Amino acid sequence: MLDDLVTQTIELPSGDLQILQPAESAELPDDGPVEWAPIAPYWSVLWRSGVALAREVDGMDLRGKRVGELGCGLALPSIAVARAGATVLATDADSEALELVGRNAEANGVRVETARIDWTEPEELVKRGPFELVLAADVLYESASVDALLSLLPRLSPEVLLADPGRPAADEFVERAKSTWTTELRTHSVVRIHRLRLV
Repeated sequence: MLDDLVTQTIELPSGDLQILQPAESAELPDDGPVEWAPIAPYWSVLWRSGVALAREVDGMDLRGKRVGELGCGLALPSIAVARAGATVLATDADSEALELVGRNAEANGVRVETARIDWTEPEELVKRGPFELVLAADVLYESASVDALLSLLPRLSPEVLLADPGRPAADEFVERAKSTWTTELRTHSVVRIHRLRLV
């Protein structure tokens, strides 16, 4: 899948980012209904939630901060925070995704460390924490992920930015998170960005 790539230009306030993406996935723009799911691997799609989260963090002062991204896919938010001065660990369960993250980071002149991590076995990630900020874009496709995230996030960071286009599992997650986190909401078009801070 990584032998046929196209370059996407993502406009951010502080300057454009160039993202390599598998050509077959580039033909699948994420502009349909919330229930839409691609046939191509999820990591290979340029999700609108990832773009919105990258725009949200662009320009934040993150010099010297440790930031982790869960389910990073093409890792646009990770690359944006690395450009803002953060030390970044981008994680995904797919090794092809992580290989492309390295290439995309290099193409944008930043360093992003990667780790292949499955949330059902998060101990390696917990050992590599804590982080000052955790990022997650469109990771709640299924309600089964809600319990995993509710358990994992407090072990990783006191602050989380979670972007989602309005999937039902995200609503469930945010409602249940209110017992442990304070929540703030910002919207970018259809994407909702939840800022969670541990109480």
